[in-house]
Amino acid sequence: MRVFDWTLKFNGFPIDKAKTALQQIQNVSEANYASYLNQKKKEIVAYHLKNNTSYKSIGGNINLDDWSSVPIMTKRDLQQPLHLRLSDGFSVKNCYVNKTSGSSGDPFIFAKDKFCHALTWAIIQNRFGWFGLDFNSSKQARFYGIPLDKKGYYKERIKDVMSNRFRFSVFDLSDQAFEKLLEKFKAKPFEYINGYTSAIVQFAKFLERKKIILTQLCPSLTACVVTSEMLFEDDKLLLEEWFGVPVVNEYGASELDLIAFQNPNGQWQVNSETLFVEILDEDNQPRPYGQEGRIVITSLYNKAHPFIRYDIGDIGVLSKSSSLKLPILEKLIGRTNDIAVLPSGKKAAGLTFYYITKALIEDDGNVKEFVIEQLKPDIFKVRYTSHQELSEEKKSRVKEEIIRYLEPGIQVLFEREIVLKRSKGGKLKQFVSSIKPEDR
Repeated sequence: MRVFDWTLKFNGFPIDKAKTALQQIQNVSEANYASYLNQKKKEIVAYHLKNNTSYKSIGGNINLDDWSSVPIMTKRDLQQPLHLRLSDGFSVKNCYVNKTSGSSGDPFIFAKDKFCHALTWAIIQNRFGWFGLDFNSSKQARFYGIPLDKKGYYKERIKDVMSNRFRFSVFDLSDQAFEKLLEKFKAKPFEYINGYTSAIVQFAKFLERKKIILTQLCPSLTACVVTSEMLFEDDKLLLEEWFGVPVVNEYGASELDLIAFQNPNGQWQVNSETLFVEILDEDNQPRPYGQEGRIVITSLYNKAHPFIRYDIGDIGVLSKSSSLKLPILEKLIGRTNDIAVLPSGKKAAGLTFYYITKALIEDDGNVKEFVIEQLKPDIFKVRYTSHQELSEEKKSRVKEEIIRYLEPGIQVLFEREIVLKRSKGGKLKQFVSSIKPEDR
């Protein structure tokens, strides 16, 4: 029995209709894709101009034949009561309603009409199918957060049972917790791992310390899919070595869809079936393939709630080999609010600090996890967990490299912690700025 699909249908999401529609979209030829895309862009804009009062208020000057006349939407534009943002005929009772994680600092409640949400699951199942994984039959080892209130906790546990998955806590990453986790892998025929990158990397580091290759204990395992946090190349190699399976990188946003998924050729293939992804400069002009810019996304099928030219808050690059039908995300650089502004006025991606520091303080396996926090324009703190305190020599090397890569006059502080604070959902953010935008 296809329990996962049945559960979607039971909750009013027409998954069979969505899978048929997805197949029809995928059958559109490369030669006809520009026409298909232009038609869908016009349709969704026209729909919301006619049926959505909120969107009409910001899109009054749109010319349907001029895409550049369509305004850019941001998360702050959407921070108003949901009922004011819904299109005519839609309510919380006939939509899929959820809340963004708030990792960007601007959380809000959003909605999708039920067909649009079914399309999301059709896309996800399609992509996982590239690696022989079936949500209806493949058992998942899930590394995700879970609500701690009783109602939310048991709701997620029931969903896990219906979705053929077993959830491991990302709030306890101790060796004792990982020992218990190993017992589960010995006892259950997991086919794949799915979840937050940082937690899964910590599990792999535990296996490395124990000199255990996971497939030796769980031979049914065939893949690992990481999501929600940056995956660095050396971490990917670590996962592949100690899990013994291919590692697949996923990029998505709950309010939109799955945005990109690593295909069997190792390319980060963008979802062009239900989304239109643009890379724009600071003046909202399109960037050529191969050049970085802001990632701006249009949801082509969500009629309940407009996400049209929606600035998701990330910076990325589409490969020069991209086409309209097959866009390839060459690089995901980070979030726009992860930018560090230095005393000279120079700007640097927050992950720059993470890259520099990672190369220096993880080389001996002492440091388990760390994050970088900007306290002032010239003061940064490295918060970390480790087996032993960092030596003064290693701290000095980190400081020297940060200054060498960026600029003189930067102070670097270090704080060893027992456990690093994660978001309520269990995510670990690698770079955090405590400086208000107006003070930058």
